[in-house]
Amino acid sequence: MRSLKLIIQREYLARVRNKTFIVMTFLSPLILVGMFALIAYLSMLNSSEQHIIGLHDETGLFVKEFKDDENLQYLNFSDKSLDEAKKIVRESEYYGLIHIPKADNNYDLTGKVEFYGEESPGLGTVQNIEKIIANKLQRNELIQRGIDVAQIDAVKTKVDVEIQNFSGETTSKMANYLRMFFGGAAGYLLMMFIIIYGNMVMRSVIEEKTNRIIEIIVSSVKPIQLMLGKVLGTSLAGITQFTVWVVLGGILYTIAGLYFGIDLMNAQPGQIEAHQLDIPEVNQLVADVLNLPIFSLIIYFLIYFLGGYFLYSAIYASIGAAVDSETDTQQFMLPVIIPLMLGIYIGFFAVIENPHGTVSTIFSMIPLTSPIVMLMRIPFGVPWWEISLSILILLLTNAAVVWIAAKIYRIGILMYGKKASYKEIYKWLKY
Repeated sequence: MRSLKLIIQREYLARVRNKTFIVMTFLSPLILVGMFALIAYLSMLNSSEQHIIGLHDETGLFVKEFKDDENLQYLNFSDKSLDEAKKIVRESEYYGLIHIPKADNNYDLTGKVEFYGEESPGLGTVQNIEKIIANKLQRNELIQRGIDVAQIDAVKTKVDVEIQNFSGETTSKMANYLRMFFGGAAGYLLMMFIIIYGNMVMRSVIEEKTNRIIEIIVSSVKPIQLMLGKVLGTSLAGITQFTVWVVLGGILYTIAGLYFGIDLMNAQPGQIEAHQLDIPEVNQLVADVLNLPIFSLIIYFLIYFLGGYFLYSAIYASIGAAVDSETDTQQFMLPVIIPLMLGIYIGFFAVIENPHGTVSTIFSMIPLTSPIVMLMRIPFGVPWWEISLSILILLLTNAAVVWIAAKIYRIGILMYGKKASYKEIYKWLKY
């Protein structure tokens, strides 16, 4: 145990004292927050810019429908010919020109409305134009058929489905989005942590093997202790780095918001206003956040985080021991990356669509994907026995993988000059 403690300490200190590690620990939050601040600032500039669009309406029906707002100003050129209107818009460097041709009936306008401009307009601008014209055509068609538009508007109603389980607990539709956010963030974070720090474990093994330091170390400690020490030491260094990122990122976020007057999460003010929530909806949203089992989510995140990380780190360590250089690892990396990517895809497609479906349930039990998939399922509510079974399978698989990885590690760290293959590794398992 003392040897394991010394290896963990050595590996941890070697990581946190590394200049690259220190630079990236403090530089990454600066780059990330700076990037978000730049995006927010550019988005604010973009949303504050007003575009001028010319309107050439040969029908005379739509001129009054296009109303100016803070982002768009419409100029009427319907009294001029189309060529004259195009010339004015081009020479004045306006955003574009909407041309609505004459038509015998409403249906003839379908596919004939045109937008002229030096560049393609934004998707939102096109959708807004289509919506204005479509609404006007619909109202005209109703009037022509003798239907009272005011009565139709009066009977329009909005239906909100109240989501309630059999125990009487009520949630809003927004709660599902919150669950998706928490689950997706946890799963993606775990995948990135595994890839980044798993590779760090692998590179550490390759480096010591290349420098022949490993020959001296294994004369004093057991190979399995060395492997576990590397995994645990690197994980502690990763947790330290991640903690610094969270704290420093929060501080920089606050400073950026106060100094620049930018809300980094509110990069599209116009969009936020368009979807403004009323007081009851805000209260329900707050209630949904408070009703989330935050403590349980944190506990389960830590369990699956540690279980998934140790599982994959043992695999990464065994790969590092089996090869002589980092370029030789490519043939072994694909089977490691595929389950991680599969877990993410299952999470974002199957779990979000049906968190309790067969696909979601099966992949939340498979140990190579369960740390990601189950983390995405838990916010939606998973029976305790499914979580317990998933954790049990993950722990048993961890023990089996560590045992297998230790056998590969024991042979591989002392093998030089011979390129390992799957067949060769299989032979090592028999020793």
